[in-house]
Amino acid sequence: MTTSDLIVVGTGVLIASACALLGVFLVLRRMAMMADAISHAILPGIVVGYWLAHGPDLLSGFLGAAAAGIICVAAVEALQSSRRVGGQAAIGIVFPAMFAFGTFLVSRFFADVHLDTDAVLYGNIEFAAQDYLVVGGTVFGPQPLYVMGAMLLMNLLFVGIFFKELKIATFDPGLAAALGFSPVAIHYALMTVMSITTVGAFSAVGAILVVALMIVPAATAYLLTDRLSTMIGLAVLAGALSAITGFVLAVALNASVAGAIASMTGVYFGLALLFSPLHGLVARARRLRRQQLRLAAESLVIHLANHEGDEAESAVAHLSEELRWSADFAQRAVRTAERQGLIERQGSHLILTASGRSAVRTLRST
Repeated sequence: MTTSDLIVVGTGVLIASACALLGVFLVLRRMAMMADAISHAILPGIVVGYWLAHGPDLLSGFLGAAAAGIICVAAVEALQSSRRVGGQAAIGIVFPAMFAFGTFLVSRFFADVHLDTDAVLYGNIEFAAQDYLVVGGTVFGPQPLYVMGAMLLMNLLFVGIFFKELKIATFDPGLAAALGFSPVAIHYALMTVMSITTVGAFSAVGAILVVALMIVPAATAYLLTDRLSTMIGLAVLAGALSAITGFVLAVALNASVAGAIASMTGVYFGLALLFSPLHGLVARARRLRRQQLRLAAESLVIHLANHEGDEAESAVAHLSEELRWSADFAQRAVRTAERQGLIERQGSHLILTASGRSAVRTLRST
């Protein structure tokens, strides 16, 4: 792997980690769409900043985009507080309008420079190694590494210093207010930091990947644990792995790096959705199967108790017809009851054990 490749991967890891730190709180607050809104709404701010600076300029673009992100949050909050528009509807009103306005400005005034609609959507992370930070004529290396390193440090300090406040305000705003914390102030602080992070990541990875890295790793971690601190760590890990494996995949397929990274976030989410021990579909199916077999074993022992001494009713071959089970399910129910020590086989018939009779008395008394 060349130095240029390492810079691209490093940039991706820094962006993914910075976004995942905040994304956990957005997912827990059910505000995932706000990341999408801000990542699109900052576009007119970037264009206005460039226009004021008479060309691409890091500081003016950063300030303009940050202002646009804060305006987006304030506009959404204003619409929500009017009680005429719901939260998701307010987001759906504000960010398309701001993004459309920004796209119009790009196509109208910046069509002949590198700030085009493709860069806005997909970013230019492939060229991170060629984007140098120059101060006073001195080149200090790749600018995205400095920018996203600063964003990651800012987010680490924000989450570390205000972890207790963020946790309480996220799970119980009423308790936060009773303890003297302002949920509104915490909300705006989170949205402001998210806006700044989005601005920093925007030029490197574009709007689409910012949303993917802000939300999908956090949603992946949400499926894997119920502990907040662990969730944050897993979200950062999932984001970093997505950046690394996405780059490898893009190189192997000669494809878009940003698209491959976004795709890998979806792959890891899909794996968590399937195989998470807490909330995965496979684990849920296994729990449902165990529950069905447990209930079937209880039905079986009650059936045997009701017909104790009747060899026809206690025959294994008769269970499918009597209890309307398939032959395979009847065999599994019998094996489950046997493992629990509730029944025994006597040839082709089943009899209750002492534990089985005790279980029947317990079931009948409930």
